[in-house]
Order: sequence, then C-alpha cells, then structure tokens
Amino acid sequence: MSQKPPSSRRPNAKPNAAKPRPSKPRKASAQPASDAPKREGDRIAKVLARAGVASRRDAERMIEAGRVSVNGKKLDSPALNVTAKDRITVDGKLIGEPDHERIWLYHKPAGLVTTNRDEKGRETIFDKLPENLPRVMTVGRLDLNSEGLLLLTNDGGLKRKLELPSTGWLRKYRVRINGRPTEDTFAPLRKGIEVDGERFQPMDITLDRQQGANAWVTVGLREGKNREIRRAMEAIGLTVNRLIRVSYGPFQLGQLKQGEVEELRRRVVRDQLGLDGAIPEEKRRKPTRRRK
Repeated sequence: MSQKPPSSRRPNAKPNAAKPRPSKPRKASAQPASDAPKREGDRIAKVLARAGVASRRDAERMIEAGRVSVNGKKLDSPALNVTAKDRITVDGKLIGEPDHERIWLYHKPAGLVTTNRDEKGRETIFDKLPENLPRVMTVGRLDLNSEGLLLLTNDGGLKRKLELPSTGWLRKYRVRINGRPTEDTFAPLRKGIEVDGERFQPMDITLDRQQGANAWVTVGLREGKNREIRRAMEAIGLTVNRLIRVSYGPFQLGQLKQGEVEELRRRVVRDQLGLDGAIPEEKRRKPTRRRK
C-alpha cells in the first residue's frame, strides 16, 4: 500500500480556524483645546490702545484705513498678534512702548456725565481729569447726579473683567432718601424686586440713621444696572436725593476728595486682580490733581 503524504498541519490544529484580523491603528486623540499652543504677543489693537494711541475700536478703524504698519508692511486687518520685537508705526511715526495695566481711583463729583462725549453738550468726567493722565476708560458708570468712587484703567480687557457680574464684587453706596423708612420698608428690596419689567437682584440694605426729613442707608449691590438704586427706592415710595459710591470690591473711596485722582500701586493691582507677570511695585506716578 502506498503511504499517505505527511500532513502539513500542526498537531491538534483546528481545521479551518479563522485567522485573526490585523488590528487597525488607533487614531490619535485630538489635542485638548487647553493644550493648544497659544499665539505669542497681543492683538495689534490692544497694543495700540496700551500705547495711548487710541481705543481698541478706534485702533481697528485706523488699521482698516491703512494708517498702521508692522515691520514696514501696511496692515489691512486687525487680526494680527505682535510682540515687543515688532516695529509698529502709525502714520509713519513709531509708537511708544506699550504701558502695563494701571488702575486709578477717582472721586467723581455730581453733575458730570460718565462718557467721553455728551450729545447734549454737558461736561463729562474727562473734561475734569488731570491733563497728564494717559488715555483711560471708566469701569462701569455713575449717573449724572451720583458721586463717589469711579475706577479708571488704561486696559480694555481689565475694564471688562472688572465689570463682569461674575466677579462677584460688592459695590457699596451711601444713600440719602427723603422719608422715614423702617427696616420693614426695605424687605421687598432685600428679596429682589422687578421694576418696569426688569428684575433687580436682592440688595444688602442697612438703615443707618434718620436726619430730619431724610434717612441715610448703606446699600450693597453685586451688579449695577442703570439707575438701579434710584428706581428700586421709587418702587417702594422713597426718593433718593443723594447717592455716593464708597467702594467697588476691595477698592475704597476713603478720604479721596471730590475731583481727586489717585493711582493704585502695582502690588495692589497684582494682588487684588491676580494679574500674571505683573511688574513689581515702583514709585507711583501722581497725576496733577485738579478740583473744580
């Protein structure tokens, strides 16, 4: 008998065993947005604003008008980051070195409008600020008849940060009202009230003293809407005849006289606002103070 050829199968091998499929290479996971490389430098409009050339919005208009060049190349869009190594010119003139973030305390008198220009021709706070103060912006507003602490800054990003309700800073006001209120009078305001379809958050209110036909109260807000205290008091039958802001978060009016301006030290700005890379404290530059 002829012998069968030896089997090429391994001992105990299962016939028709399925071959394992090669595994597909896994796709690399997308890099988290937080780990994405950050663009160096700052937007050109911000740098121009810091250098005192114009506000960010006006700087963007200047760029669109072809008035700004970087390293000899004329810009047509503000979508550009620049660093200290870049050479920036406006109308052919080299701009100065951008300033660091700065904050000033200003005691606003009553009777001034908190705006750069007033369509009715009324005096604004900018008509009364010291002449040697750089270009500044207000953090929030105080209405025409209100007085007290107003923060000024040279940095638009810092301005927006300080104005956000999420910052959670308490703003305190000394308010004189006509009438004889009791603690119960303010119960609706402590709970939160709706005025003309607008919801006001609960207020912290302390009745300080009665002085003749008027009463003094201290009011604390976490966010300030247009004429909020005056409108809220009117809703419960009281009229405000004087309103003074005495603090904005950690910043106090203190003994600052009407019309005076005082710059905060860099260390205070750094500590209170947690600014990265803040420059260490140096001698404070004091603007000329004017009272009018």
